[in-house]
Amino acid sequence: MRLTIDGDWTATVTGEPLTTAPGFVFRDFRVRVATYTDVKERERFQLATFGSQDWLWDTPDELRFDPASRELVGAEFRVPAEAADDEDVARVPDLPAVHPGGLRADEVRDFRLEVTSDLCRGPGDNVLTCLRDLDVLDAPLEARIGIAPDVALLVQHGAVVGWSLTDPVRYLTSGFAAPDPAPPAPATRLLFSRCLDLVTSPLLDEVRDRRPQALATLRELEHALRNQREDRHRAEALLVFVTELVEDYG
Repeated sequence: MRLTIDGDWTATVTGEPLTTAPGFVFRDFRVRVATYTDVKERERFQLATFGSQDWLWDTPDELRFDPASRELVGAEFRVPAEAADDEDVARVPDLPAVHPGGLRADEVRDFRLEVTSDLCRGPGDNVLTCLRDLDVLDAPLEARIGIAPDVALLVQHGAVVGWSLTDPVRYLTSGFAAPDPAPPAPATRLLFSRCLDLVTSPLLDEVRDRRPQALATLRELEHALRNQREDRHRAEALLVFVTELVEDYG
């Protein structure tokens, strides 16, 4: 299968997906699939690869390829803060089965992968589906290419129109740290959904407006995260974002 990603820029699906587990950095609302462990390593990685990456004030999603083999070697995606309403989420079709596969660029040339604009939260937030726009829901998806564990590109009419992350709670982390390999605690799943509610609903604007009820909800969420005794790595990944809001507005 050949995929169009940016106008006339194309890549061919191969049989070898990335084996690196994704990291969902909730503070930045970003999903990273890469092996670098700090800012300097990330800079060296970008200099040694080609593809789509951020430049100054331009922050597209990133797919990075090795210039010798033209194989996909890393990716970063920004999760949209705009959540689709229930009516649109109900229109999300049954996602095709994931076909594991890597990508090989058809030519060594940089391109731009536009960030997605709409977030569709599956039942229980077990799958986050990020779409280029809601018009994607007007036609079925052709394929889901699993480029890394639980990370897949969505394909429609031969073009990449979004991506999905399955079991996002599992991959919660902070900074460049690897996610905890242990399964997430049930309490973490509930707190994760509450944090997503905060980010993707008018509640966040109410917090920024310092409305008393919204601030009380925010402080209650912070208290619950601080007092969760298990699954601390994931709880801390959520707490970083919530604590910053408390410090800025609470």
